[in-house]
Amino acid sequence: MSHSATSVAGRKPTNGGAKVIGSDNSKELNRAFQTVHRRNIRNGLIFIAPNFVGFAVLILAPVCSMFYIAFSEWSAFGDPTFNGLANWKRLAKDDLFWASFWQTLYYAVVHIPLTLAIAFGLAVLLNTKLKGRAFFRTAAYFPYITSIVAAAQVWNMMFDPNSGPINQFIRVFTGGAAPGWLSTTQWAMPAVIVVGTWREVGYFMILLLAGLQTIPTELYEAARVDGANGWQQFWKITVPMMRPTLFFVLVTMTIGSFRVLDLTLVMTAGGPGTSTMVIAQYAYRVAFEEQEFGYSSSVSLVLFAMCMIVTIIQFVYNNIKEK
Repeated sequence: MSHSATSVAGRKPTNGGAKVIGSDNSKELNRAFQTVHRRNIRNGLIFIAPNFVGFAVLILAPVCSMFYIAFSEWSAFGDPTFNGLANWKRLAKDDLFWASFWQTLYYAVVHIPLTLAIAFGLAVLLNTKLKGRAFFRTAAYFPYITSIVAAAQVWNMMFDPNSGPINQFIRVFTGGAAPGWLSTTQWAMPAVIVVGTWREVGYFMILLLAGLQTIPTELYEAARVDGANGWQQFWKITVPMMRPTLFFVLVTMTIGSFRVLDLTLVMTAGGPGTSTMVIAQYAYRVAFEEQEFGYSSSVSLVLFAMCMIVTIIQFVYNNIKEK
């Protein structure tokens, strides 16, 4: 009896001590985890700080100030003078603004599906075991890193209605008739779209190619075993699996199409007349040629709203499709 009591009495402190030791170990693990977590957050903030500071100073601050300047009259000298809705009333009656608005939509509506289709097709083609595919990938990407000024000059010579090689090639099949391209208001924008597509298709091809390479090959093997042909594999496997990449590419491409400036500025300067004038170029002209920064901010705010609205629509549509 005494021996049993002594054994029980001897075990109680041991169990109690085990609980205390376990609790201490748990607290030490929690403290170690929190220390590592804080260090990771600190290192992450240090890593992104240079980019964030640059973004805040060069992009975020100007964009925020634009919301005030858009309701002001300012010539870049002195302080902005608040003028209420005067800029917006002028904007509603500005024929040149509306022309640039519709021409921006024209460029985006044609350029986006054309570039996406060609980039996706090239990505699918160069994702196969094609001989020399590394060369073709590099060749397709090269226009994106080429100087836009040099590329525009070359394309201007190619689009020359009299001596350009494009029209000489077309005349072989039409018996002499050929478009005027950059010298006519009807064909100037299509020529700009061709150059814009040629320039950007390689960049988006690389993004889509990266997405294609993440698709497991086992899915295609299983589809072939089930008797699916190449077209069925494309629509039932490739397109659904590529939806996140396609969404990113589409949003990026849309914003870039609305913000197009350098291409029209170098190739046509908005001409002939105002047939290739886009919103970004009109805002640039009003600000730096007419020195009306307040009115230019109003034009830029419209462009910002266009990008925002279309992006939100794309996000909503993509969320609906994913559900």
